[in-house]
Amino acid sequence: MSAPDGDGVRLVAWVHGRVQGVGFRWWTRSRALELGLSGYAANKPDGRVHVVAEGPESACRALSDLLRGGDTPERVDLVVDTYEPARGGLTGFVER
Repeated sequence: MSAPDGDGVRLVAWVHGRVQGVGFRWWTRSRALELGLSGYAANKPDGRVHVVAEGPESACRALSDLLRGGDTPERVDLVVDTYEPARGGLTGFVER
């Protein structure tokens, strides 16, 4: 789904790999804040990290690209992401 940059979007990403216990959520939070996004990164019991970020579409796509990039802590095997209209209700960017 694509929305005009000004309307904002919600990125929902599931990050697979060795992404827990290695500073991945902290790293994701830092990148998201640099991009001016709000949302969270949460560990899931199956070993994935769930990332939800809202803001301009270009910034959300930049975060998605960073999640796939080679500079993440440890190893990312796969990122499955979707884009939705922004829903609001997110303040700052937190680790859950």
